[in-house]
Amino acid sequence: MSVQSSIIRKAAIGAALISSTVLGGAIGASVIGAASAQTSPTTATTDTTVATGSADTQAAPDHDSSMGGHMGGHMGGHEANGVTETLLTGDDAAKAMAAAEAAVPGGTVERVETDAEGDAYEAHMTDADGNRVTVKLDSSFELVTVDEGR
Repeated sequence: MSVQSSIIRKAAIGAALISSTVLGGAIGASVIGAASAQTSPTTATTDTTVATGSADTQAAPDHDSSMGGHMGGHMGGHEANGVTETLLTGDDAAKAMAAAEAAVPGGTVERVETDAEGDAYEAHMTDADGNRVTVKLDSSFELVTVDEGR
């Protein structure tokens, strides 16, 4: 083998290695970008305001919060109390939505569920001004309170 063909062979191998590295990086970046775009809503930080007006900031759960399943804390705290919220369906969902919409005129209900922190039900909403609110209801679907935040 001549020196010239050896140099050409090494250059071709080097070019192939660089090309595969660049291609692998591009594929990896697109996979990571797609995964990040899919998971970013569930890893966002949310601000919640309890009825006393103090703000708690906590990380969102590792699941889709629109599907319920939040585990309750001790009156706005971060320690779980073991009660898990479940989405309302059927007549209960319709009653909770109607009560929430009456409590927050012009608001949009995002989900209605059982409440893990003391009341019977809650509705997560966006009010007419775009603020997030949580409507708490008793077991008769009567308004208990409207809390700012989540």
